[in-house]
Amino acid sequence: MPESTNIVLKLNNLTVGYDSSKTVLEKINFSFKAGNLIGLVAKNGAGKSTLIKTICGSIPALEGSILIDNHDIKTINKNQLSKKIALVLTEKPKLSGFTVYELVSLGRHPHSGFFGKLNSNDKKIIAKSINLCGIKELEKKYCDELSDGEFQKVMLARAIAQDTPVLFLDEPTAFLDFPSKLNMMKLLKNLSESQNKCIIIASHDLDLLLDNSNQILVLKDKTNHILINSATIDLQQLTKELINSFG
Repeated sequence: MPESTNIVLKLNNLTVGYDSSKTVLEKINFSFKAGNLIGLVAKNGAGKSTLIKTICGSIPALEGSILIDNHDIKTINKNQLSKKIALVLTEKPKLSGFTVYELVSLGRHPHSGFFGKLNSNDKKIIAKSINLCGIKELEKKYCDELSDGEFQKVMLARAIAQDTPVLFLDEPTAFLDFPSKLNMMKLLKNLSESQNKCIIIASHDLDLLLDNSNQILVLKDKTNHILINSATIDLQQLTKELINSFG
């Protein structure tokens, strides 16, 4: 499958933090394409979470701009932004009383209007999302009955149902056993290609990122960031680059 040339996420001179005297990352300039899986790597406390929250609109950028599908996120409201980017967090929220189908259905909320009534198209997208994540046999189960691996797939299905061009996942393989980690990464790689989405994964599982990502964004420190194209660098060299970034 040829690599897409469609840039769906562009960070222009982006500086993030919580006020001008407490910048976390500065002068970030990168573009990301549809159909690609991007790994996001940094040591703890380097600013991964702050960057994710800024791109997803939870906190404002201090400088620069964030464009998704050529829309500056400063110029669109929260509902419009939720049609552009979806986020899957590590934390497992308490969802007593929700079935898997009901939770996945919440992904359609940005599209379903004030009353949240699902139409036939919404239901088709929900069913497709459930099938893509291989959780059809779980859809009638309650969420508090699921294993960690099953719940991660359900949250991914909800994000897919949101039908956004950009999807962020923060440590999606945390708390999973190794076979489940492998399955999750292969699922995400397949989704990026088959659904032509830009999927960005923040993770400490470097070996899995190296095996599955098209590119890896390394946040070395506040002002030093590199985007490595996995197609143009061999595994040994890439591993050395990552190790050196945390030296």
